[in-house]
Amino acid sequence: MINDRLINPDSIAVIGGSEDITKPGGKVLKNLLDGRFKGKLYVVNPGGGMIQGVVSYSDASLMPECDLAILAIPAKLCLSVVETLALKKNVKAFIILSAGFGEESEEGKLLEERITEIVNSAGGTLIGPNCIGLLNKNYSGVFTTPVPVLSENGVDLISGSGATAVFIMEAALPHGLPFSSVYSVGNSVQTGIEDILEYLDISFEEGKSSKVKLLYIESIRNPLKLLKHSKSLVEKGCYIAAIKAGSSEEGSRAASSHTGAMAGSDIAYDALFRKAGIIRCHTRYELVAVASVLMNKIPGGRRIGIITHAGGPAVILTDILSKAGLRIPSIEGPEAEELKKNLYPGSSVRNPIDFLATGTAQQLEMIIDACDKKFSDIDAMAVIFGSPGLTPVDKVYDVLHRKIRSCTKPIYPILPSGINARKEIDEFVSHGNIYFSDEAIFGTALAAVINRPSPETTPAPAIEIDTEKIRQIISNSPDGFLEEQEVDALLEATGIPIVKSMYVQNEEELMEAVKETGFPVVLKACGLLHKSDAGGVALNIKDEMIARETFRKLLNFPGCRNVMVQKMISGTELFAGLSREDNFGHLLLAGLGGIFVEVIKDVASALVPINEETAFKMIRSLKGYDIIKGIRGKEGVSEKHFAEIICRISALAMAAPEIIELDLNPLIGNSKSVATVDARVKIKK
Repeated sequence: MINDRLINPDSIAVIGGSEDITKPGGKVLKNLLDGRFKGKLYVVNPGGGMIQGVVSYSDASLMPECDLAILAIPAKLCLSVVETLALKKNVKAFIILSAGFGEESEEGKLLEERITEIVNSAGGTLIGPNCIGLLNKNYSGVFTTPVPVLSENGVDLISGSGATAVFIMEAALPHGLPFSSVYSVGNSVQTGIEDILEYLDISFEEGKSSKVKLLYIESIRNPLKLLKHSKSLVEKGCYIAAIKAGSSEEGSRAASSHTGAMAGSDIAYDALFRKAGIIRCHTRYELVAVASVLMNKIPGGRRIGIITHAGGPAVILTDILSKAGLRIPSIEGPEAEELKKNLYPGSSVRNPIDFLATGTAQQLEMIIDACDKKFSDIDAMAVIFGSPGLTPVDKVYDVLHRKIRSCTKPIYPILPSGINARKEIDEFVSHGNIYFSDEAIFGTALAAVINRPSPETTPAPAIEIDTEKIRQIISNSPDGFLEEQEVDALLEATGIPIVKSMYVQNEEELMEAVKETGFPVVLKACGLLHKSDAGGVALNIKDEMIARETFRKLLNFPGCRNVMVQKMISGTELFAGLSREDNFGHLLLAGLGGIFVEVIKDVASALVPINEETAFKMIRSLKGYDIIKGIRGKEGVSEKHFAEIICRISALAMAAPEIIELDLNPLIGNSKSVATVDARVKIKK
């Protein structure tokens, strides 16, 4: 848990502080001094004396008690120093800048674990090791630059990588994006991103705390804590945007099911972000742009007016916004014609509103006023204005400065002339404005904000399932794949419709089963892991002779225990499944079956538990959703029945957390029903 000694210390000791500001110990001390830390500062350095004007102690055992220690010494020396400070000097907060721990070797991992044990035993908080430190309104505890002037109206940044935190600030500050705090958690041996987010949630004060949180994530120990506090912050009116790095997985997962093969930590993070209402970004420039959009007013709709004096960037922006589902509505009528009269000949007001390279600041002001007060089809304005280097553009930027503050609709300035208008842009930023330098990055960011997921707040419904029967089946089964009959019983207890299956071991039983179902039938070799891949499935058998021949062939398959007989049914193939992901719980995937899951991998994912609203969103997010609706005269699929099955799978996962993989593949659906044709369940207790 984050404590007050870390956030607002009365005294700080820099262990390894020096005069050399090219080294972490010297630079962090300089940053603390430059930041005018109001408390007491101590330095520990073997040479003693005065360092940067601060009294230095030759050994940690000689210094006074203090609140926070920042360590910038070799990793091998940290353990004994932490032990001294935690147990003898009442230090309750530690920031270890030093590298050479778990990120480097097994020996380093053991060292950081021992340090964590000592800090925990003293009731302390530990940030790092292998980080750049912490930056908040109380002190500048980082050894890097830039060190921005912090603002309550800025963004909070939490990063698993110190270097990435620096690069994010370097991308943000020139564009005017302010910061409220920066946390670098490094190896996160005690305190991770989710723990910082928990603190920001618990300590949140309306009107005082930042409402925009940025995350750079490489790994999370406790995803459900991240989910809980992200949802809580979003419900308080905050916005969260995150980069999750490390999305590719080299090599293939040794998975025994479609769900297992398609699942993985990156898909789980995607599902987590959607459930929490987090906007996912993929580059630091996109993250900064999303944050910049969030720092402005949020549009009340999806209709964007593009105001420009340069046609090309407006076309690029129009394409990006349109593809993302935003609208660039045509502006017509008497008020549009009236505006056009006040512009130079050749100007266009249809949207994009192009007032030409010769357009003036006065004309821009008239256009903005019209979009704000007269054009009801516009919800927000993107203003693209650069400079060919012929004349100053400060008057244009003055108009933007005033109108951003006075207009009821948001205005997003896109100022691409970083060379020709550098002086004017810097002046614009100095007045507290945020701008975008690239229309494509802005367009992607605006679309991400408008299309951002809403956190799931409605609890999963209490679906009636036979929990007692489910627990009995799981308890009586060994680890591994359940027998086919047990799978049938499990689905039946969950209320998931299944096509009736009969299991036969000889031709006499086969004929009795066929007589009951009627032709055509499907025969499957039971006991094979991937029946279709092994040739263990025969479809659309229409007469007795072929049925007998197929039965004998299947029964001779190595590992075949018996043969399943089912009535052949028709409809659209669907897919649904579960995969238990470390620390996340169960990930549920659903989509179209056949080639859509095999090749295209057109699936939607969500973390269990899932409510009906999420189930419908999953179905409607599929690329092949038109097939489910019904296309070109072909019967569609009942979304209601498919969504119910998704919710019942979720309920099964909650009742039987031992399930590590579940495949319903395929489900066969039509406009009246959806039923399971083949299923596979694997458990691990």
